[in-house]
Amino acid sequence: MTLATDLRQADFAAALLDPERPCPANLVAWNGSDPSARFAVYRNNVVFSLIEALADTFPVARRVVGTESFCSMAAAFVRGHPPHSCVLAQYGEAFPDFVADFVTHFAPAGELPYLADLCRIEMARVRAYHAADLDPVAPDAVNAALACGEDIADITLSLHPSLSVVESDYAVASLWAADQTDADADAMSWDRPESALILRDGLDVLVRPVNLGSARFVQAVQQGLSFGSAAAVAAHGRPAFDLSATLTMLVRHSALTAIHPPFREPS
Repeated sequence: MTLATDLRQADFAAALLDPERPCPANLVAWNGSDPSARFAVYRNNVVFSLIEALADTFPVARRVVGTESFCSMAAAFVRGHPPHSCVLAQYGEAFPDFVADFVTHFAPAGELPYLADLCRIEMARVRAYHAADLDPVAPDAVNAALACGEDIADITLSLHPSLSVVESDYAVASLWAADQTDADADAMSWDRPESALILRDGLDVLVRPVNLGSARFVQAVQQGLSFGSAAAVAAHGRPAFDLSATLTMLVRHSALTAIHPPFREPS
């Protein structure tokens, strides 16, 4: 591929997402007619398809903010963030951060400060749905590992690749759950911190509200900390942290996929 070809393709792609750009030069229609009208239709179709892809990924955010406002926000995102893959199910990774900035400058969305974190939950659900399959650790194996005495602090855990955490200053997990049951989200007290675990259990992608201690334990384990160190991080400043309840939840939802004994130097 020549440099000239690369430049023509880059110009074509840029013009697709920017309505202020003219129709790319040297573009011709098969019947000799003016290609600008045809290109305008193609441009609209591309932008509309990307907005629809975002609407499919962030349906709760769309309902919360309203279809018209969501489409305006999504159109602004599309023009600055073209997809990097032909798999549109993966499109929108940067959308939550874009929303966080958008709500500070756009009055209607500014009334919904939790919107970006709600989008983070929805993007995490997509990643969870497409994550690899791994078999969980059997409950008996978990019980045996926890009975290993003084070595327990040095074991390490592996968690299912679908599992992620969203920490928020707002009750986003409860807001997401309210949408699933048609509950009145306006009547909720959303102005309170809440963390959420997102994971796939079988074929179901779950969103579970958890306390900050449980969220920090999962994050510490994902960072490779030992069992004892992860528990210490989770409990620091949080005396109500319940390690047993957190482990029970992870096992119940098939989120624990491996238990690694501590490494010991050969004697």
